[in-house]
Order: sequence, then structure tokens, then C-alpha cells
Amino acid sequence: MDYVRIAGTGLRASRIALGTWAIGGWMWGGTDEERSIATIRAAVAQGVNLIDTAPVYGFGASEEIVGRAVAAIGGREKLLLSTKCTLDWKDGRVFRNGSRERILREVEDSLRRLKTDWIDIYFIHWPDCRRGVAEAAKTLRGLYEAGTIRAIGVSNFTPDQMRVFAEESPLHLCQPPYNLFERGIENGVQGWCERSGMTLMTYGALCRGLLSGRMTMERTFSGDDLRQADPKFQAPRRARYLAAAARLSELARTRYGKSLAAFSVRWVLERGVPITIWGGRTPEQMAPLAEVFGWSMDLATLSAVDGILAEEVPETVGAEFMAPPTGLEA
Repeated sequence: MDYVRIAGTGLRASRIALGTWAIGGWMWGGTDEERSIATIRAAVAQGVNLIDTAPVYGFGASEEIVGRAVAAIGGREKLLLSTKCTLDWKDGRVFRNGSRERILREVEDSLRRLKTDWIDIYFIHWPDCRRGVAEAAKTLRGLYEAGTIRAIGVSNFTPDQMRVFAEESPLHLCQPPYNLFERGIENGVQGWCERSGMTLMTYGALCRGLLSGRMTMERTFSGDDLRQADPKFQAPRRARYLAAAARLSELARTRYGKSLAAFSVRWVLERGVPITIWGGRTPEQMAPLAEVFGWSMDLATLSAVDGILAEEVPETVGAEFMAPPTGLEA
């Protein structure tokens, strides 16, 4: 495992963070607590020291599982916990709420669920466009100055929104989606973060399983699984994305002897991203972590990747389908 300092802080994080959205169960077809805790243990055993969660992941379930796992593992001071705020819900319907009142209530709930006295990284999950971002920025600045949180981040923000936020508060990290199939941050967000000295901590490295090496055309999704709403998994796009994944898998195997999952995560790191999130909910899904480090891609490989994507999925779609509404009336 490689590690990196988070800009403007004393925090040293593993370059792969464990993502626990699926562990929360909501929009992933349920959860198994015992298996989830084993997954967290497996990731930590391989050197992961940063665990990313959020209240909305299972409406508190993910945070509670992470809290129990960390308590069982021990050594809280050696682990970094990242969670989020500004999403609210009512009757199972999620919407944005960036009010000071909501954030202060959320941070207390998160501390209780995570069984901790502090949060290492606290993200605005989605910007509340009705209120603007200044109110949330001032609230997080207060929590930072009080020592309740040790670093401030934003997720799913535009450069303009980050600029306004940074006028009111320190800003250390940005968490946008980024993977081989979703490269929107290359058009502005990544450059802004690099120029501003912020640490990128991207999510979705395996694109909800499309880059896992196990996805097939026959795979079905039931219940509240979010992939039912993802346009990449609908016809005719799924066939095109899976054709690209098959060619990428062959490239990974023949050139480096790596799995598609490890190759896909390595590609994100090669593109200048300091930290990327690897999501999972079974210990077995953590096994390829060991394949990610100790090698790098040459320019010919990076060019070959671009060629495959251009041929197989010339008309890409992003992660916009995941954006929650700004209010219940939306």
C-alpha cells in the first residue's frame, strides 16, 4: 500500500480508501453485517487506513457497521474515518439539505454511530443549490476550528462552487466520480483542485461493477439496486461498455498480468489522483488490492486505453443519474 499526505493537514492516508456505500445496503440490495465487518477487516489488513462512509448509506446503517468494525479492530487513532453531510431523507426519499441546523444534527449523529469523538474528513455530500454553499462552508469551518473534524472536503462540486466555498472556509479535499468510463473531472475539476492545492479523493473506481471483471449481460438487478437507473446498464449501452471492459481486461492481462479491477484502479492513480475509493462488501472483493501497487503503466498502455474507449464507447454517459433532488417537491 502507498500513502499520501492530505493537503493542508497532518493526515497520512492510504492511496486506496475503502468505500462503504454498498455495505449500507440501501440501493445495493441489502446488507450482511457480519460479512461487512469482515470486509472492513480485510481492507485494513492490506494497509487501507481510510474508510469512507456517509449517513445516507443505508440511512445510518453503514456508519453503524463501520463504527462497530473499527471498535472491534481497535487502534482508532491509526485509522481515518471519512463521512458526509447535507443529505436529508423523509419516508425513504433523499433530498439535499445544507442548512446549518441539519449539518450540526448530522455531525452528532455520525459521531454516535461511528463510536468516535472526532471525524477525520467531513465532506459536503452534494451542494444545496437552493441555499448556496456559503452557509455550509461557515458551519464546517466552525466544526474544524472546534476540532470536531480534522479536514474539510466537498463532493460533487463544480469549480465555481468550490471557489465560493473556499472564500468562507478551509478546503482540503474534493470527492468527485472518476473512472475509466466516467472522466468528466478532466474538463475542469481536476485542474482546479491541482492549482488550488487540494487533494482529490475520487469515487466509483470500478464504475459500480462494470470494471470489476465479473459483470455480464445476463446479470439482473432487483429491489432498490441503483444500477437499474444507471444508463450504462441499459440496452444498448451495457453491451458497448462490457465490450470495452473485455478489451481492457485483455490489455491488463497480456501487458501486466493483472485483473481488470486492479488495472482500473491503477489507471485512476496513474492519472494523477492521490486517493481513490474502492467499494466492496465482501472480503473476497478486497483480494485484488495487492495487485494495484509496485508497478506503473507506460504511455503506450495509456494510449491503448484511450483507443479502446474511443472505439467501443464513443458516446459516454456520466454519473449524473445519481444526483439527488434539491427538495422533496422536486
